[in-house]
Amino acid sequence: MKQYKTILFSLGVIGIFLAILVFATRGPKNTQANINGAASPLTATEATYDFGTVSMAAGNVSHRFVVKNSGAEPVTVRRISTSCMCTTATLDNNGERSGPFGMPGHSALPDISQVIAPGQQAFLDVVFDPAAHGPAGVGRISRAVTVQDDQGRVLQVGFQAVVTP
Repeated sequence: MKQYKTILFSLGVIGIFLAILVFATRGPKNTQANINGAASPLTATEATYDFGTVSMAAGNVSHRFVVKNSGAEPVTVRRISTSCMCTTATLDNNGERSGPFGMPGHSALPDISQVIAPGQQAFLDVVFDPAAHGPAGVGRISRAVTVQDDQGRVLQVGFQAVVTP
């Protein structure tokens, strides 16, 4: 009977671990999530970017997301944040750069006031440091960057990579 309980306990622990692993490796699901129910007029030409395999030894990698105001009214970007301390994001709007911004609680996230006119494009420059988590940070990762406007609407983009030593 004791052996049966040990097996059940072990299977339960393995099941919980697998469930955590599955949820932790998922990337952003919706590029236009929202706090108040209205869709964000900000859109991105790609929801996610795959860096492929990146080496900790090779240093930081970066990607530029193109963000567009697809709405009929100007949008004021108020906050940008990342899902992990290993990632920073900078907004380039008509040559005016704001940032870099990081993860809440790990760096200051000041409010910004960048207006993106209807039809205008801006750029979100994202930098990932594959060595930020040290030797234990190898394997598949996915991270997200969130852009929030003055009405609480958000645009989320993300990236993934396989980190090697």
